[in-house]
Amino acid sequence: MTAPDRSQPPRRPGAAALDLVGMGAAPPDPAHTSPHTFPGGGTWRTEIPSVEGPEALATVLKEATRLDVPVHRISQGSGVWMLTDAEITEMVEACAERDVELCLFTGPRGTWDIGAATRTPSGGGGLRARGHASVAGCVEDALRATELGVRCLLVADEGVLWTLHRLRETGALPADTAFKVSALVGPVNPAAYAVWEGLGADSVNIPSDLALDQLTEIRRVSRAPMDLYLEAPDDLGGYVRMYDTAEFIRRGAPLYLKFGLSKAPGIYPYGAHLRDVTLDTARERVRRGRLALDLLARHGADGDMAPLGSRAPGALRRFPTPERS
Repeated sequence: MTAPDRSQPPRRPGAAALDLVGMGAAPPDPAHTSPHTFPGGGTWRTEIPSVEGPEALATVLKEATRLDVPVHRISQGSGVWMLTDAEITEMVEACAERDVELCLFTGPRGTWDIGAATRTPSGGGGLRARGHASVAGCVEDALRATELGVRCLLVADEGVLWTLHRLRETGALPADTAFKVSALVGPVNPAAYAVWEGLGADSVNIPSDLALDQLTEIRRVSRAPMDLYLEAPDDLGGYVRMYDTAEFIRRGAPLYLKFGLSKAPGIYPYGAHLRDVTLDTARERVRRGRLALDLLARHGADGDMAPLGSRAPGALRRFPTPERS
């Protein structure tokens, strides 16, 4: 199949009609097109977030089949510590059967910690791991998850990421383990984005309120894959940016399109008491994915999806790891 000409942007929403009444926009600048792709080809992949256990995963995979929604990755937000070994193993096997990447969150973090700073108006230290004990908990989660076959871990702390990356470098964690930076600590400028890449991130979730030009700025300094909620949960702003999807891909590639859900109850940390809302919202996230894919198709921007089953981030720039004295 011939690769699409990425210098020619897809049709913009309402463009022809607006031209008729003299309200057409200036043509997109080809210089804003990201030069990067995923290894093996393709500029975008898909992710279903908030898949909190085996039952939610089965619901997502069933709905994805019914609605013909391709899924590259599913992610979970409650954490490794909220799942039994049997549940993790069941999720690993189900994802392996469909060649879908499974990403689980690591350990204790600020919003559930005893420190009250996250509950103040300033938000305090955010999701970060407070003290040695919380870092150790995240490391324990990473070791346990990878021993059970998980090869993608979500992190929300710079120190935890750097520690896990160093463990990956030493072989204490499998070399093919990927680290994904949480949306709740995502960078908002290109310098910060490059720092997360240097610390070991293999994909970085940027906040959904960044302007399109700010994606271009990031791509001028880093090729690390972006993760981006097309529809953000309410605690991340509740933004719905479906009509920007094609431009997100053009400017932000390589990019994971995340199908989130606004106006939905929080479900972290998940338990059986939240079963019904978790399964209902899991189904709706897949449906939101179908809506986004249909929109891309209408605008001629649905080509150049990365092959299903692909997960490598490509060659990334890391800070040198110090030698032990």
